[in-house]
Amino acid sequence: MFTDQLSNHIKIITPPKRIISIVPSQTELLFYLGLSDNIVGVTKFCIHPNEYFKTKPFVGGTKQLNFDLLHSLNPDLIIANKEENTLSDILELQKHYPVWISDVNNLVDALDMIISIGMITDTEVKSQKLVTEIKAKFDSLLNQQKHTAAYLIWNEPMMVAANNTFINEMLSYAGFSNVFKNRVRYPVISEKDLSDQKPDFILLSSEPYPFKEKHKLYIEKIFPNSKVKIVDGEMFSWYGNRLLLSADYFKDLNLSF
Repeated sequence: MFTDQLSNHIKIITPPKRIISIVPSQTELLFYLGLSDNIVGVTKFCIHPNEYFKTKPFVGGTKQLNFDLLHSLNPDLIIANKEENTLSDILELQKHYPVWISDVNNLVDALDMIISIGMITDTEVKSQKLVTEIKAKFDSLLNQQKHTAAYLIWNEPMMVAANNTFINEMLSYAGFSNVFKNRVRYPVISEKDLSDQKPDFILLSSEPYPFKEKHKLYIEKIFPNSKVKIVDGEMFSWYGNRLLLSADYFKDLNLSF
């Protein structure tokens, strides 16, 4: 019996032989842990590791699953996430399969998720080693210089990452104080809201909205007193083994200020 990050108790026969992951960052983690032969289905957004992209059946998107295909794959474990997947889909999956759900809002949650996945899949040694390496990487970032920043995740409407999000904690590690940390989750904001906060930096994420150079130029015209940068959204929001890369990315980003 295992307990997920929503305190659900799940009976899983270990190690699972037929895993479906509907969370891109956790799909990448499964491959990192050496479970490629155990993965029978992923989403169309599970683009990492690149060498495995399109080698596994796509069971739809993170928020719109193809249940007919998913059922045909006969999984003995599904790995989901509270934020990335829809409640209705998860409830339907729970009727048929063991579903382990993560809820990651900070680095501690992410490391706990990695350890738990390792326990479930009989890859504890490798997952513990990964956690140790991630901790060491992030410990080296604790003295980063602080700048204020707004982190945009969507355009039209303009949305930002605020408090109680994994991105908010990653911003802190990257050397930023989030100007919207007094708001919760992913609020819609106006141009006036952003102007009133006077951020040193406006960070345009590459995902989920694919901000491009044209958006950067537009924002720069409206907010000439803020420095506008397009940043790699995976480094701020993927919470599996990609965290090993995130720490170095944040360090380089900080040095470029």
